[in-house]
Amino acid sequence: MTDLPPPSTITSLPQEAQLRVLDTLFEPSPELHQLMIPVLAQSFSTYTALIDAVGARMSALSAQNSPIDRNVLFGILGSHPRLGRAPANPEHLSELSKKEQAQLNTGAEEQAEKLIALNAEYEEKFPGLRFVTFVNGRSRDVIMVEMRQRIDRGDAEREIEETIQGMCDIANDRARKLQARI
Repeated sequence: MTDLPPPSTITSLPQEAQLRVLDTLFEPSPELHQLMIPVLAQSFSTYTALIDAVGARMSALSAQNSPIDRNVLFGILGSHPRLGRAPANPEHLSELSKKEQAQLNTGAEEQAEKLIALNAEYEEKFPGLRFVTFVNGRSRDVIMVEMRQRIDRGDAEREIEETIQGMCDIANDRARKLQARI
């Protein structure tokens, strides 16, 4: 697992190392890299402040009046792996994602198939989005209930907000865990 440098030192790191911090907290995304390069020039005293800045930048892209911004945002949001399913490209799945999703990849095959079907239904209902939530040790059953509720709600704008929030919640959890190791 990757360590995180003290947040106040990020500005002094080479750009490649700065982007690795983003990849550790979120998931690798060329769109996120492009979006955040100017922001990483600012000094952050905490990872929460950095994650809040990332969330604010993503939220700013969600305005419906700019298709270009929306495409950038969907590239970032789509970088997260699907829940409970091995990715087509296993190298894309970060070590942190593998650990976070471990309990979702166990259990009955019938449940696994249901989760795959829910992922597909979600992505059909919300083109360009991927279901993201802070798993936080919750079971597959609980996650699937949440997926069903969000699909049935059918509110794409709220999904964008919840996906951004989910990514930030995951990033804050990762930062807490990795900083505890320092």
